[in-house]
Formats: sequence, structure tokens, C-alpha cells
Amino acid sequence: MDLVVGRVAKSHGVRGELVVEIRTDDPEARFAQGTVLRGRLPKGAGEKSFTVTAARHHAGRLLLSLDEVGDRAAADALRGTLFLIDAADVDSGDDPDEFYDHELEGLAVTTVDGTEVGILASVLHLPGGEVLAVRTPDDREVLIPFVRQIVPTVGLDGIVIDPPDGLLDEA
Repeated sequence: MDLVVGRVAKSHGVRGELVVEIRTDDPEARFAQGTVLRGRLPKGAGEKSFTVTAARHHAGRLLLSLDEVGDRAAADALRGTLFLIDAADVDSGDDPDEFYDHELEGLAVTTVDGTEVGILASVLHLPGGEVLAVRTPDDREVLIPFVRQIVPTVGLDGIVIDPPDGLLDEA
């Protein structure tokens, strides 16, 4: 299974720098000079390897220079490219409150009183915060804000939610 550590948002300047949305807790290691990144190109165009020549923070964003990208046109062509690592190369560590998305996907979701809600399909990383996308037994998708007040218990044996009135009701 692959994990996304970054996504190319757009080009920056005329020399081929890329603005990268960071999706890793260790960008200094993942995007260090000399690192070879595996990139999944947009629109199903396959994968390609890229070598980092420089990375810097600018205005709250990561600007990345790659050996294979020499100008703005080449950088523009990479918009939407996902930088990937193999999930087997990482673990969530010793902190019991930290998990990678792939460790949670597929877990059972129940309410605090034991009622089955469904199976976690994915964790959505939205501008307003993280949201759990849960597939219910009747094949509906329920979106649950991933905040401690609503999701008090998360573990590799399952997820327990305490939903406010109406959250699980059908639309």
C-alpha cells in the first residue's frame, strides 16, 4: 500500500520550482536534498522517479526543486502529482494517539453504547479538519468530524464515536 507524503499544487516561478502540499509529519526527511521521490503522475500517466535538489519553506508552503524539472512548463505538467512512499516503511510509533490513515481504514466504527455504525472507508483531510468517511451496513456513507468530542476512542481494534443527535440520520 502506498502513502501520500506530498501533492504538487502548482508551479512557482520560472525555474521549475513546485509548490507542494505536505502530507507527512516529517517533511525534512521526506524531501531532503538527494532524496529520490516516487511520483504518481496526474491523469493516470503512470509513475516516475524524481531527485530532490532543494527544498525550502516560503510563505507557509514547501517549495521543491527536482533534478528532472528545469522550467515552468515542466513544473506545470506535474500539477496534481502525488509523491508516495511504501506503507511498510513506516509505522505510527509509540504514541497511542497517533495513527496513519491506512492503519485505521477498514476498522469497525461503533457508538459508545455498542451500536454498529459501519466500517471506516477513509480519512478525509479537508481544509476545516479531518473527517471520517464511514460506510454503513446499508451502503450509505456517513461523514463524521474527527474531533475528540465526537470520536473519543481510536484504537487498532476499532473506533468508538459519541455522535450528536442527527449526525447518523439518513438525509
